[in-house]
Amino acid sequence: MSTDQELPIRQRLAHWVEHLTHVLPAQAPIRDFVHHNTLHGLQHLPFAEALATASAQTGAQAYWPESRFRACLDSGRITIDDLNAALDDAGIADLDDRLLGTLTRRDILLASLAGIQETPDGSRQAWLQREYGGGGDPLLAYFSAVGPDADRRLASGSWQELAEAGWAELCARVGKTWTWRRLLEHLTGEDVLERVRSILQQHLAAHLDLGVAAWSNPAQGQGFFAAWRASAGFDLGWEMDELPNVRDEILHLPDSPIDVLLEELPRLLPDAGQWYGYLERLALELPGWSGMFLWRDRNPGFAEGVPVAMLDFLAVRVLLERLLCEDLLRRLTGGPLALADLPDYYAARPEEFVVRAARHQSWLPEAMQGQAAYLVDLSRSGHVARDAWQELAEVIAPVMRQAQAGDSAWRMAALSRQLGLTLVDLEALGSAAAATLRSCADSLTPMQRGQIWLLAYERHYRQQLFAALTANHGRQDAVARPSAQVVMCMDDREEGTRRHLEEIAPDIATYGAAGFFGVPIYWQGLDDAVPTALCPIVVRPTQLVREQGEAGTEIVQGQRAARRERRLLWRESFYQATRRRAVAGPLLTALGSLPAVASLAAVTLAPGWFGETVRRWREQYDGRLPTRLAMTAEQAVAATPEQPQAGLTDAEQVGRVDAFLRMIGLTTDFAPLVLIFGHGSGSQNNPHLSAYDCGACSGRHGGPSARVFAAMANRPEVRVGLAQRGMLIPESCWFVAAEHNTCDDGVEWYDLDTVPETHQPALDTLVHQVSEACRAHAAERCRRLASAPVRPTPWRARQHVLGRASDISQARPELGHATNAAAFVGRREMSRGLFLDRRVFLISYDPTTDDDGRIVEGILLAAGPVGAGIALEYYFSTVDNAHFGCGSKITHNITGLFGVMEGADSDLRTGLPWQMVEIHEPMRLLVVVEQTPDVLTAILSRQPPLQELINNEWIILASKSPLTDAIAQYCPRRGWLPWSGKAVLPQVARSADWFAGESEAMTPAIILGAVR
Repeated sequence: MSTDQELPIRQRLAHWVEHLTHVLPAQAPIRDFVHHNTLHGLQHLPFAEALATASAQTGAQAYWPESRFRACLDSGRITIDDLNAALDDAGIADLDDRLLGTLTRRDILLASLAGIQETPDGSRQAWLQREYGGGGDPLLAYFSAVGPDADRRLASGSWQELAEAGWAELCARVGKTWTWRRLLEHLTGEDVLERVRSILQQHLAAHLDLGVAAWSNPAQGQGFFAAWRASAGFDLGWEMDELPNVRDEILHLPDSPIDVLLEELPRLLPDAGQWYGYLERLALELPGWSGMFLWRDRNPGFAEGVPVAMLDFLAVRVLLERLLCEDLLRRLTGGPLALADLPDYYAARPEEFVVRAARHQSWLPEAMQGQAAYLVDLSRSGHVARDAWQELAEVIAPVMRQAQAGDSAWRMAALSRQLGLTLVDLEALGSAAAATLRSCADSLTPMQRGQIWLLAYERHYRQQLFAALTANHGRQDAVARPSAQVVMCMDDREEGTRRHLEEIAPDIATYGAAGFFGVPIYWQGLDDAVPTALCPIVVRPTQLVREQGEAGTEIVQGQRAARRERRLLWRESFYQATRRRAVAGPLLTALGSLPAVASLAAVTLAPGWFGETVRRWREQYDGRLPTRLAMTAEQAVAATPEQPQAGLTDAEQVGRVDAFLRMIGLTTDFAPLVLIFGHGSGSQNNPHLSAYDCGACSGRHGGPSARVFAAMANRPEVRVGLAQRGMLIPESCWFVAAEHNTCDDGVEWYDLDTVPETHQPALDTLVHQVSEACRAHAAERCRRLASAPVRPTPWRARQHVLGRASDISQARPELGHATNAAAFVGRREMSRGLFLDRRVFLISYDPTTDDDGRIVEGILLAAGPVGAGIALEYYFSTVDNAHFGCGSKITHNITGLFGVMEGADSDLRTGLPWQMVEIHEPMRLLVVVEQTPDVLTAILSRQPPLQELINNEWIILASKSPLTDAIAQYCPRRGWLPWSGKAVLPQVARSADWFAGESEAMTPAIILGAVR
């Protein structure tokens, strides 16, 4: 029964669950995958502080390893000038103070960054001894002799005292940075979490299932805790039966998960002030499952009839922590031992602690490691006599003291060599020199070092981009009389397509915008069971557009639907028969094996041909059905996302078309054809398929959005409304729609039968030019694909990517947004004619029609989070794929239609698979806006969402003057910083002349063939 004393704790539990949204992944079920900032819950913090917080919470790596950055320094991708500037940007104090003779703090820090500081392994140490002769390394001997007081105390202190201090330090971590599970793993090598995960995942998968499970727990409707508890009472073979009396204990628990938490948490930690930290760390030990459970808790309407409450999950998790940790303690000590008694138990056994803590240390000789591992393994199945621990600890102790005390000496000797300091120099500088050198070199924390390297890495690429924009300024004017205007998604992958199209047809003008083309709608295709949203994930549309068969095709529609229904019904019946029928199952499997083997051989040996054959057969079987859009509403109604309005009124259509065209700067001089070009992706056996689709369309195909916009813009009623607003689209202009498949570089065109006959010649030309550009784009993509032919012709490259899209074994159908790095918001003349290596989002905007900045403000609010989400998810999945990504696609299993696991037993994996990020270069998105600093400052001052992204440095903002080549970078601490640098770029006739034969990331270049 609740008491008044318990009420505050209960309220705090609810608050703690809410706070978990800041630390757990917020990825939606995989079928609704949309790129987002992995650390979105920490976005209110400055970037560097958020990374430090996440690293402390999870142990994740927040930056590339220093070895990767040093490799970039060796290859010229980072220079010493970049590191110098990064030290200034990081705010390191007193950089130019002299510390040792003429050496400044900057000199020492640069040397500590650029030089390898790790202690050498045994073979390297032996080589150094031989290199310096019998006397060994004089610098090493010097620093060993003048080591810091802490090193000398370590070398001379009692190992029993050191062990007791180390054990006390580890126990102090519990409730702050460690759980009991983590402490026991450190001591024993046995990870209780493996059993916890194995127990939990099958129940979690069944409870969160979205259509795979053939059976559900009868108690599912009562919540997860009740369903899990019921299995303890009724399952014949339960996964925890080996624990004594565990069934009775669980069945006698309180019915409320809150009451269970209030009973179990004091058994883990008496101090209630540490409970939230402990719950947080328990959740972060299984971040995928915890995050998905919390997401479903926060989105209760996602799956009706299945209650999901985070407190249910936490109650089960806390209970398993206590039960399984106590079981491990019982096996280790030979008798029952409460977790609260563990600190006293090992405090009285320092010799056992020394052996357990030392067994995985690199400094311990292999023979001693084997002895220590043997004792630890033996202790898991039975109690080990204290004398055995004592004997081995006496042998390990001197090795431990020597190794720990010598590590600092090795690092300081290496740093001295990097600085060019000899033993004579150090002795001349006096006895304080070693302490000064050590203090300065150690003044940077690992997180600070990572931040400095990242700043240097970003600066180097930023310098290249700024130089390219400066060199390109004024090289060309807008296309005066374009043969066609092509509006594509801002997607960085489309930068290459636009560039090749402009090289092939310099009289075509291209534009870029968010791929929903300013029309947030629910879309329901002809064969779609339910509508889906086509808009940025933060937008909830209130209008619905449906695809319908053309009038007069009702009979064909019915036949087509009936054939499709029969096919699906037959497939389901066959599937269920092979699963559940004792005799029919094996027989049907045997009968189906021959066609299955034949199709498997075809799709393996000739995936492109097989995929095209299946597509044609399906098209012939289903038949082509001409369709039209039901998109016009007679009048506006009170609509909600749950009850959307069917179509858009004439006024709403006029408003959408007008706003979008003004946003991209297309208001006059319309070409005969305006192509609205959406994009999507298509590949086989790819759970992350939606991650390759249009992020501005909620991770779905952008073709329907393009089709809807083109259809609206062609309506006479909309043209009249636009004219009344001052935008005159001539009758000679016709909008067409298409979708670019970014995986196989194919194009699907829509409603071509409605194009007037007078426009057919121009349309034929445009179709040919777009197809040729896509083939050239395929050739550029092939240079980064290891299995692609070297220097392929455009035709051969297109055949290769077509085969990749149809190959069920292909883990890399396309590389997605890998290497994305920047976004340009401005007129195409700012970047047209530049080779940008498919790394830049291109967003059209005309600053000459936007004096007050209202148009660019809307662009930044819409496109900023989309670009930032993509860039940051790629960043985090690259720097630490084990924590922030989802590992290899090769071992993925789809779980409950809501996520992927590695194999049959793992955490639910979130983020991006390794095959999507392995060539990515992690950096924050650089957003260059063609607008004055004053206008951008005013926008920033009135928009909190942009303040969070820009002032907290999750993205970097720069201003490109609309009138001159001046560029300035925004610094939250120092304001706008003008850029000055060299603007000399290589020049080539075509993109292919620059990238041919290259497989690594390339610097910008001027493409002469794209200039009209």
